[in-house]
Amino acid sequence: MRTFLLALLCAVFLLPCAYGKDIHKEKSLYRNILVKESNGLRCLVFTVKRGDRNQTCMDLSDPKRLVFPYVRMSFGGLLLNDNPSSILIVGLGGGSIPVTLTAMFPAAEITIVEIDPAVLRVAERFFDFKETQNMKVELVDARVFAKRAGLKGKTYDFIILDAFTGDYIPEHLMTAEFLSETQALLTDDGVLVANTFSTSKLYDHESVTYQQVFGDYLNFKMANTGNRVIIASQQPLPSKFYLRSKAKQFAAMLDNYGVDIMTYPNRMSRKKDWDASSKPLTDQFNPANLLQGGS
Repeated sequence: MRTFLLALLCAVFLLPCAYGKDIHKEKSLYRNILVKESNGLRCLVFTVKRGDRNQTCMDLSDPKRLVFPYVRMSFGGLLLNDNPSSILIVGLGGGSIPVTLTAMFPAAEITIVEIDPAVLRVAERFFDFKETQNMKVELVDARVFAKRAGLKGKTYDFIILDAFTGDYIPEHLMTAEFLSETQALLTDDGVLVANTFSTSKLYDHESVTYQQVFGDYLNFKMANTGNRVIIASQQPLPSKFYLRSKAKQFAAMLDNYGVDIMTYPNRMSRKKDWDASSKPLTDQFNPANLLQGGS
């Protein structure tokens, strides 16, 4: 029972986690990677200075179920673009997001950008991730990918930013310059979803940076999670009524993955709950090492 509660706390509150039995250990160029199992959960863990952190967990008895709240929250972006044909995901983890999107939109072309080849190997070996004809992984830094994609004129209907080192988002993927490069990859009706922390000391700076690049966006938070998901659109933000109508469209499908999307529209706020005088993060001003701390 104690192990189960620890697993639940780690999944919900993003606490450092070192529970369970190690079934794989690997030191990559970028991090130490562990795969642990406990009480029916298999988790990908990045070891960091402040303790081990789960990056993704799979329910071995129900692999389709999305364990982490922030993963489930990412699908809220579909309320703003309900039929994406081209999807870009930055950060692979165990692959639960792209695998689910592939099942939902089998004809969509999905590109996953992951800097660490070891993460891909672990996802394939331990989390049932497999590339398909329409779902491919690019092993490259996301900043390099964005620049190259922009030069090639590539565009995407749906972009998910979910790259984490273990401690937090890599600094060069938090800046206005990177977000501007990413925005340029969106189609005219494209939507961007970004996973961030609601308790980070960078919260105000991040919020101002996203607003500077995208204008108003939906600030999506749920109870019992330390995550904040940002949802930005190339089109004007829709009304609550519109969001609720779209939620009904996806309710039955997403229920199979443990996503209670009907509750999402009321959690998506346009209210600015940050210090608007905070300085945006840029390639020149990016004191992430000094500021990040909460998680």
